[in-house]
Amino acid sequence: MENNRKNFSKARKKKRENENSSVKFFAVMKRLLKYADEDRMKVLYVFVFSIISTVFTIVGPKILGNATTEIFNGVIRKINNINNGIDFSYILKIVLILLLLYVISSVFSYLQSYVMSSVALKISYRLRKEISEKFNRLPISYYDNNERGEIISRVTNDVDTLSQSLNQSLVMLITSVITVIGVFIMMLSINLVMTIFSLLMIPLIMIVMSMVIRKSQHFFSLQQKYLGRINSKIEESFSGQNVIRGYNAEKFEQLDFNKTNNKLYNSAWKSQFLSSVMMPVMVFIGNLGYVMIAIMGGYMTISGKIAVGDIQAFIQYMRSFTQPLNQIAQIMNMFQSTVAAAERVFEFLDQKELDFSSTDTIDEDKFEGHIEFSHVDFGYDKNKMIIRDFNLDVKPGQKIAIVGPTGAGKTTLVKLLMRFYDINSGNIYLDGKDIYSIDIESYRKNFAMVLQDTWLFSGTIMENLKYGNLSANDEDVYRAAKAAYADRFILTQKNGYDTVLSEDTKNISQGQKQLLTIARAILSNPKILILDEATSSVDTRTEQMIQRAMDNLVKNRTSFIIAHRLSTIKNADLILVIKDGNIVESGTHEELMEMGNYYRSLYNSQYENLEEIN
Repeated sequence: MENNRKNFSKARKKKRENENSSVKFFAVMKRLLKYADEDRMKVLYVFVFSIISTVFTIVGPKILGNATTEIFNGVIRKINNINNGIDFSYILKIVLILLLLYVISSVFSYLQSYVMSSVALKISYRLRKEISEKFNRLPISYYDNNERGEIISRVTNDVDTLSQSLNQSLVMLITSVITVIGVFIMMLSINLVMTIFSLLMIPLIMIVMSMVIRKSQHFFSLQQKYLGRINSKIEESFSGQNVIRGYNAEKFEQLDFNKTNNKLYNSAWKSQFLSSVMMPVMVFIGNLGYVMIAIMGGYMTISGKIAVGDIQAFIQYMRSFTQPLNQIAQIMNMFQSTVAAAERVFEFLDQKELDFSSTDTIDEDKFEGHIEFSHVDFGYDKNKMIIRDFNLDVKPGQKIAIVGPTGAGKTTLVKLLMRFYDINSGNIYLDGKDIYSIDIESYRKNFAMVLQDTWLFSGTIMENLKYGNLSANDEDVYRAAKAAYADRFILTQKNGYDTVLSEDTKNISQGQKQLLTIARAILSNPKILILDEATSSVDTRTEQMIQRAMDNLVKNRTSFIIAHRLSTIKNADLILVIKDGNIVESGTHEELMEMGNYYRSLYNSQYENLEEIN
């Protein structure tokens, strides 16, 4: 009894999944085809060209049937010595008409393929454009919580799959549907009884198609999912080769890759197997139809109810009728991967976006740089708060240093200030305005950040530096590079400021890349400066030079400096010691050292470690 109940429950669950899969399939296809709304006229042209091409094609067997009937009757007349037999001039006339019809059909077939390819490419173009715009509207949390390779896969592999499938399948679908309708009309014109008999195979075909679609859609979705994971794994292994080889982890990485690759293989194999079942079943059903029509047609010919040429034409039409049905079956297979790819793309496009509804702007002439945190609570996980009831009042032009142990919430504060994440409760004010009421572009253009992880794009050094201020001239760039002590190594490069940087650039060290990011921040001339371990990748001597440059840069600017090396923040106006998301100590370097608490022990431990090393 219990087993029966479990089996019944599983059956109901499976039925619901199949129904949901079918609903999802048509919903995704409907949404995807909306991207062709702007090309409605082109789609209309495709329909017109398809109709013309199909009409000229399907009329052919009927005319050829007349030739067959003439040959058959001519042979009979010759045997009975009624006249000269076959009228070859009539046969030639039919052949020329057929040739003209097929040439016209081919021309319009080419035109419909050309126009439809344009529509499919436009759909892909619009999707890529929408995806590109979506990147800039997503919160930073999306990128933090999703693998880079997985995101890239949706933009590249999934859109490519969509483009190829649509380009191949849409034309075939339109042509096949019109062919089925046209051939059905021609079959009716020949014989009603045989046409009705031929239609008996359609329910069988539809049942097979629906069963395969429901079964295979799940595996096509898994196939796209694991393809994304494969890309993510490859990207991860490529960028981490130094670590992988340093720890002799090649075998582990290979096993891990094989695990995902096997899942991709299994899902792809199952999806392709189920799809491949459709065609032989369709051919089998079609061949059964031919046999039955041949028997019925022979009987009707003997009875004198139909001409021999009409039987030949009807069998041709029946093949033309089943062929587009087979093509539709193939198209449905292609649509499985199309829908699976589209589903992943739409899942990305449906992600929650940043709120851009704020319209308040910052008055540049009245800007002061007064920042206040008021009773701020925040946690990446709402059930696990990192910052609790945080309060801070930063006066205009103050140089604020933030120190504390790893995981204390130092970088999190910066992320909240930059509006990379939304606070759970409380308020953050800039010059008395709640930062969430200010237009985000107007807000962020007053900030510049130098992070521990450098980011430079493929391009020249000059282009990378101007990224901080696109309107800057070359002289401004030179001054910023000198202020960051970056001009020395730039001028040693073969092409100087025109040196092209890329991911595999070998002649620039990590520390030198950091100097470029500092120069970029200087060039942007920010009103508020954020330095998150900005000198962590440079040597002590260079760090001292940069500190002098930074002292000039932060004058009359509100600035936040996160540092582990406490010697770099001695001259800060205010040092905040943060632990477990709260300020446990605050003051100048001298004041904190006199207190003799956590900051002093932290500072002394760094020097003790240095003495031990020396």
